[in-house]
Amino acid sequence: MPKQKIKYVCGECGYESTQFLGRCPGCNTWNSLKEEKEQTTVTALQRLGLTDIGIGSQASEADDSSGQPRASFLLSQISDQTLSRMPSGFEELDRVLGGGIVPGSLVLIGGEPGIGKSTLLLQVANQLSSRCRVLYVSAEESGQQVKLRSQRLIVNFSEIGDKDDVSNVEIHEDLSSNENQENDSHSESIRDSTTDSQENLFLLPETDLEVILRELESLKPYLAVIDSIQTIYFASLTSAPGSVAQVRECTSALMQVAKRENITLLIVGHVTKDGALAGPRVLEHLVDTVLYFEGDRFASHRLLRSMKNRFGATHEIGVFEMVANGLKEILNPSELFLGSRDEYSSGTSTVVSMEGTRPIVVEIQALVSPASHGAPRRSTTGIDGSRLQQILAVLEKRVGIPLSKLDTYVATVGGLSVEEPAADLGVAIAVVASFRDRVVDPRTVLLGEVGLGGQVRPISQLELRLREAAKLGFKKAIIPKGQQPPDLGMRILPIAKVIDAIIAAIPAQPPTMGN
Repeated sequence: MPKQKIKYVCGECGYESTQFLGRCPGCNTWNSLKEEKEQTTVTALQRLGLTDIGIGSQASEADDSSGQPRASFLLSQISDQTLSRMPSGFEELDRVLGGGIVPGSLVLIGGEPGIGKSTLLLQVANQLSSRCRVLYVSAEESGQQVKLRSQRLIVNFSEIGDKDDVSNVEIHEDLSSNENQENDSHSESIRDSTTDSQENLFLLPETDLEVILRELESLKPYLAVIDSIQTIYFASLTSAPGSVAQVRECTSALMQVAKRENITLLIVGHVTKDGALAGPRVLEHLVDTVLYFEGDRFASHRLLRSMKNRFGATHEIGVFEMVANGLKEILNPSELFLGSRDEYSSGTSTVVSMEGTRPIVVEIQALVSPASHGAPRRSTTGIDGSRLQQILAVLEKRVGIPLSKLDTYVATVGGLSVEEPAADLGVAIAVVASFRDRVVDPRTVLLGEVGLGGQVRPISQLELRLREAAKLGFKKAIIPKGQQPPDLGMRILPIAKVIDAIIAAIPAQPPTMGN
């Protein structure tokens, strides 16, 4: 019997080495290489029995075939089929997915702990259970924990997946005992809701992959939630749950069953301290859609961002708000990221950012003050720091505003991350307005990219941005010269230089409160 080989695999990036290394050469992470036993593999040629026949030039010379396909077919031979989607019950989630849930698709949702991933998926499972069969696989929480959370979200389970589990029996008995508790109005309302609309929502608290696969093949649900993929393990592998090999094999097995049975999978993924999805990079390649749940733990709103979507546009966002009974969708997020336009405040401007196909109006605030120490500070929230450094250099070199010895702070209202260059002009105007202690008209929107020569460059999707601003009541727009927007009832000021935008947007004298 040959000796089994040992290899060391990085738990962060999947780098493999034949010897132990304290630092991974692939991602430079310390103490991330874990020992694994190398599995004996059979090559594709050996599996097909092609090792004894000539593969190469000799086989090509002996082959007399006329180039007939064996398993391939022409693209024109594929029949046209309309892609059907099912609404998830949340318009914001449907927007990010590209119009709804595609049957048989794999959706990976990542986010920091406590951001609301499990809450969102439990609410989606509750919405869909009124129309189809749904399986919720809880690999991190017990049945009792899921039930407590479901009661807070007004979600209840009528059936429990594994009847042999002790916690599941307790839940089942608890639901049955509610029939005898006629004086408890809360229990009565839970039982009535369960009987009416929750007969298709099943719970399976399990971490064993084989048990989960058997349940999927037996139940055949329309939607299955896996929470989470890092806690599921395959008993045939010797590595620990969450390792590169376990995550890769478990996801691959789930994908095969989902594609064969046409089951939609919503998979929860953990993230590392850097914000990237934990596990091998192949995890993101296997799934059809990758969503990131973002948000500040000190704020109530959450952003669901699409990073990959085979059935829709990428970089779409959905906006939610965390309330007492779960997540509530925000249908008009521009109002969330706008400050009060009725108050006079120096150093503010308004831009329109594009998130996928959605325009969002965002207020940018800037504060310029004398540096209290030797080197001036440059601090940003929601704006790229290197982009701010470039804009400050343009203002000092091309416009003549001395900012090299002043502290500069720039932030977006609501904490939305604005990374596109179309917000450059708004950042520049906000900084100059704070430097001069002037107030920009709150009914003016600024759009344009600032070049290194001090020019204002054209931007994409200008019409969509202006339509969103006009819908919210903006009266004037400063845009790059050369772009011709449609008539939307707004006053349009095309400019070519940053200094022209400063003259048009910032008044020479501060306005009075009576105007």
